[in-house]
Parts: sequence; C-alpha cells; structure tokens
Amino acid sequence: MDQPDPAALADLAASLPDGVVVTDPDLTQKYRLDRSQDDAAGTPAVVVRAEDAAQVQAAVRWAARHAVPVVPRGAGSGLSGGSSAVDGGLVLSLERMRAIEIDTESQVAVVEAGAFNAEVKQAAAEHGLWYPPDPSSYEICSIGGNIATNAGGLCCVKYGVTTDYVLGLDVVLADGTLVTLGGKRIKDVAGLPLLKLFVGSEGTLGIVTRAVLRLVPAQAPRATMVATFPNVDAAARAVVAVRRTLRPSMLELMDRASINAVEDYRPMGLDRTAGALLLAQSDAPGVSCGAEVELMRAACEAAGATELFVTDDPDEGEMFVEARRIAIPAIETTGALMLEDVGAPVPLLPDLLAAIEEVAAAYDVRIPVIAHAGDGNTHPIVVYDAGDADSEKRAREAFREVMQRAIDLGGTITGEHGVGRTKKELLPTQLGPDVMALSRRVKDALDPQGILNPGAVL
Repeated sequence: MDQPDPAALADLAASLPDGVVVTDPDLTQKYRLDRSQDDAAGTPAVVVRAEDAAQVQAAVRWAARHAVPVVPRGAGSGLSGGSSAVDGGLVLSLERMRAIEIDTESQVAVVEAGAFNAEVKQAAAEHGLWYPPDPSSYEICSIGGNIATNAGGLCCVKYGVTTDYVLGLDVVLADGTLVTLGGKRIKDVAGLPLLKLFVGSEGTLGIVTRAVLRLVPAQAPRATMVATFPNVDAAARAVVAVRRTLRPSMLELMDRASINAVEDYRPMGLDRTAGALLLAQSDAPGVSCGAEVELMRAACEAAGATELFVTDDPDEGEMFVEARRIAIPAIETTGALMLEDVGAPVPLLPDLLAAIEEVAAAYDVRIPVIAHAGDGNTHPIVVYDAGDADSEKRAREAFREVMQRAIDLGGTITGEHGVGRTKKELLPTQLGPDVMALSRRVKDALDPQGILNPGAVL
C-alpha cells in the first residue's frame, strides 16, 4: 500500500485536536500488532486516537476521500490478527473512548467502545447488576473488541455470548455516516436485523463507537467443583454427560500441559499428575445448587474422575477460576504461540480433543489445550521455537491442520476469537463458496471501496 500524501496527512492533523493524530514512527509502532503477534502485520502511516464519535467520523471520511485503509483497534488484546496494521494505512484507536453510564431502571449499560469489559462489570456491580460476557482477558479487553469478535468466555455455557447482551449500537460506516441501531428496548423487530450484522464483523462493515448492553441481576452465590481425570478423553466424556441434562454456570477444561504451565508460572496447588482437570460451577438458587453439583459429581465419577473437590467458599472457588484464566500467559512463557479457537458440537468434544492430540503427534509440536468445554469450544495453543525455522514450519502446518480437523467434525475454526487474518485461509473451507460470495456482497454493499479492515476475515 502506498503511503498517504504528506499534504493529506497534514489536513487530517489539522482537522482534529492536538494529540489525536500520531505519525511519529516510534509511537505508531505500538499499534502494529495485537496479542496474536501476527508476523504479517504492516506498518501504519498514521494513528488516530479518537476521543469521540465525531472524531471517528472525521477520520473515516478522510480515509474514504484518500482511499486509505482503516484498521479499527480497541485494547489490542485480540488473538487472531484482527487489528494487525496495514502498510500505509490508518489505525483508528478507540482506547480513549471509555465512558460508561448505568441505567438502573432499564438495566442497561451505555458504553463507549474503548471501555474495558472489567470496567463495565465493576460499574454494573456498584448497582447490584452484572454484565455476564466473561473472556479470560476481561481485565484488559475492550467492549468494542468484544463486540467485533462476539466474545464469549467462562460463563457462556449458561449465560451466552456478547451478542446476547447487545441491545443497541452506534456505528460509523465506511463513508463516515454515523447510524444508531437498536436502543434500550429489550424487544424490537422493526426493520431488518442490522444490529446483529455488526456483532462479530471484526470492523469490516463499520466501526462501533458506542453500545447499549443488557445487564442482569447480580449472579447468585456459586458452588465450585474441581475434578481431575487420567486423560482428556475421560474429562470430555464427563462434559458430554453433564451437558445432556444440565447447564452449569461454568464448565472449563485444562489438559496436563496447561496445568503444569500454570503451576510453573504461579503455583496454585493444582495436581501436576492429572491428565486433565474440569472446573465447574453452579449458581442455581438455594438447594438446587447443591443438587446440580451432585449431578455433576456423579457424571464425573462415572467418566473416571480420579479426584473430586467441592467448595462453596467464594475465595477458594475464585482461586481455581484464576488458574484457568492465567493459562495463556503461563503457556506464553514456554515459547512462541499460535492460538487456536476451534469448536465442535458438544457430543463430539472427545473426538475434537483426540484429533488435536493426533495433530500434535503428527507434526511433533506441543499443543496444550484449555477449553470452554461446556460449549464444545477449545483453545489448542501451538507452541514453537521462534528462532527455529523448522519448528515454526511444523507449527504453522499443525495450526492449519487443527482447523481442518475441526471442520471435518462439523465444527468451526473460531468460536469467539474471530477469524482475523490468521485463520482466514480456512474460512472458505468451512463456509463454502455460496456463503463466501454472499458475505462478500454484504461487505461490498457497506464498504464499496474496501477500506475497512482490509485483509481481515474475507
């Protein structure tokens, strides 16, 4: 991509307040990569750190006039290269747009896109309310990014994912038009369902500047069950058994490699000898909570659990949740990572985990696995030596093969991280030519110049 004309850059800087437009290469470098560390990322010509929707509009209108690609960016915590910069492009950062307003009567949060998930949770909690979408990175990921990828998290097995809580959006389109979709209404079917079109679109159709998010009453006290198994197959079979009749508020899996990575990173007393660990929680009301835990216990015992531990102490339960949350940072200390996000129908979870083990053996790579197991959504993490070309080659082949094996099972290449740039090669295989063509028609209709996040998804 050619660099924008210096005069055009000067016009952009003159149209926005001091400090909003950044062209210093030393400063723009920090906006090249997201957490996936995509080595194909380009170098932006300019970064706009917008402070309000009007500044987003001004930046997009400038980009449209000069045919400059625009990469929207939130907190940069994405795991699929969705906010990797484009050479000569404009990175439109929403990190300064952090306002949060809680409407207790309507039970909604009106949130700017740069606000962190954790900040929304905290603001809601101050009013006895709860925002359920709960990515492991909730402390560092933005609401705009969550909406862009339709993020899920640890509570999604019972409480759903981001789209289930989005009631309204303000979106800047590719020509700079600002549209408002939805609102504080719980039920609204007026017109085409455009609101949901933008959730999960990864900034390719428009740029979300503000969201109206549904809140629910604070979560009830939880009981926590931890079960260890001799292998991941036994743990997966326990998940399938639990999900036949129950919807626990959490049902997470860690394999032996991820357990040991966590213990090396921050010792938490996990059983290093376990082949797999299941972390389950119930927030069912009253005596139903204990009954649900007992049913989960019975399912785990029938599947071959070697040890079971149950607690209703919130601090004790949170310690195990924290162990699951820090798994990726822990594994990150062991080598360079390629982060997968493949899923399959829940009954096929044992087959998916077996396929991942086969791929690891075939390509002689380490692939620790953590999973939102109750949804059939796994995160195989391919670990390699960045200084070894052969190791990286095998890792890339394994990364691709894991996605292919998920597709073969009727699954998906991404459950919540998004396609971004790192997974787009396999998207046509999953969707097929007709759906790909339809997707491109939608993209072309909303972004005829192709300036919004080019190279991502499609």
